[in-house]
Amino acid sequence: MKIYLCIILSWCFLYVSSQNQTVGLFQYDPGTFTGYTLFSSNETTYLIDNCGRLIHSWNSIYKPGLSVYLLENGDLLRTCRIQSSIFAGGGSGGRVERWDWNNNLIWEYDFSNSLYHQHHDIEPMPNGNILVLCWEYKNYNEAVLAGRNPNAIIDGNLFPTYIIEVEPQGNNGINIVWEWSIWDHLIQDFDSSKNNYGNVAAHPELLDINFYSGNGKNDWLHCNSIDYDPQLDQILISSRSLSEIYIIDHSTTIAEAASHSGGNYGKGGDILYRWGNPQVYRNGNILDKRLYGQHQAEWITHTTNDDGKISIFNNGQGRNYSSVDIIDPPQDSSGGYYLSPNNMFGPDTAEWIYKGSNPLNFYASYISGAQRLPNGNTLICHGTNGTFFEVDNQKNILWYYVSPIVNTGPLIQGTSIPTSINSWGNSTFRATKYANNYPAFNGLALTPGPPLELLPLPNGCNIISNISESEIKSSSNPIKILDLLGRPVKYESNKVLIYIYDDGKVEKRITLQ
Repeated sequence: MKIYLCIILSWCFLYVSSQNQTVGLFQYDPGTFTGYTLFSSNETTYLIDNCGRLIHSWNSIYKPGLSVYLLENGDLLRTCRIQSSIFAGGGSGGRVERWDWNNNLIWEYDFSNSLYHQHHDIEPMPNGNILVLCWEYKNYNEAVLAGRNPNAIIDGNLFPTYIIEVEPQGNNGINIVWEWSIWDHLIQDFDSSKNNYGNVAAHPELLDINFYSGNGKNDWLHCNSIDYDPQLDQILISSRSLSEIYIIDHSTTIAEAASHSGGNYGKGGDILYRWGNPQVYRNGNILDKRLYGQHQAEWITHTTNDDGKISIFNNGQGRNYSSVDIIDPPQDSSGGYYLSPNNMFGPDTAEWIYKGSNPLNFYASYISGAQRLPNGNTLICHGTNGTFFEVDNQKNILWYYVSPIVNTGPLIQGTSIPTSINSWGNSTFRATKYANNYPAFNGLALTPGPPLELLPLPNGCNIISNISESEIKSSSNPIKILDLLGRPVKYESNKVLIYIYDDGKVEKRITLQ
């Protein structure tokens, strides 16, 4: 049996000259969730360990459009950005690829035609199908017929949210097994001659087509994430422009999804739950607004205390600071949602909120995300700065990593991150951590490579000695070694302990397993 001595950042901090370090691993403390982090900033998708070392990568010829997922069998499901002559906007994608672990492209499909175009996100389902978040094309006349104010069709068309569930077929085909469009669930009080004219405040299950921010651009909802709960058989989507999240029923047939009845909850494809900005359905006021241009709304799973709750990266657009909010939507015994006495969906506030100690210092105006981890920690992707950090439930930062990946590839350590107006720098849409025992890793030799950055600085994550247990036990005197940061490390043979010294004082005592 070999015992590998790995001194991890003095178990507290990485002692390197901060003036020389611009990217890579800055902090790795005890309590950090053990796992591997997946992200994609350019044509390459990276999987790194907690030390920032490359574990695996996949190489496409397309930039992400925008999310990536590691499936339980080890395949990578990746969105891609392709050009469209009809659809354009932030988060545009249009293509989905599936790669096996050995970098073989095993399935591909372009979700882009004259009717719809994939953007931002997808959601792999337990049955192998994929939920695809799309824009749907509606021309000027269709928009007016749906009760849109003609003065708010500045682009000459609208891109309402459209979701399709597809079953991949062969190497490059699909079978559409379910679909839903917000276009079937609209209300308005602008034009009484239209069929969907009504009292907006009395119908929170429908979306007001004339509530929009700005001057009424075609992508007036700008949904940026989609998630699925197999137990509830519900879908969760996030509208950045309206600062709301929505839950809809997935148990419906295609016909029921286009109607107002049917499915497990009897409401067809109508909105079951919404939260973040009750002004959109004419209840509450600006003081009741809770979300500000958010990203990555998702159900929390596989945790001790938070299963079934929803985590949201609340970008803070308009309030100028970001937060991570966790809410627990009120539900009845059948899994449905209900309005509070003030005709708003609860809760009144998030039950857990992370923000910077100085809130104004933590602000990601776009992209970004957060993931509640099985041990109760939260992985946060400050997307605009390409920074991933993990906090515990008491909101202490335990792990801090700055991506070195820019459009041209990895940066040399110490190089400034590009910030020009024509550069995305190291911006990253989202980061996801997978546990060491995630099924995708079964049977794989996950040998760490070098850090992603070029010419990396030495850090305490490097293995500095391989010493057998017998060598330790047979030694009459403690074995003394210096780690890569120049600190003395001592094995104590009779107790098999590691002592880490700092100026002659014991900092930590760790029992070897």
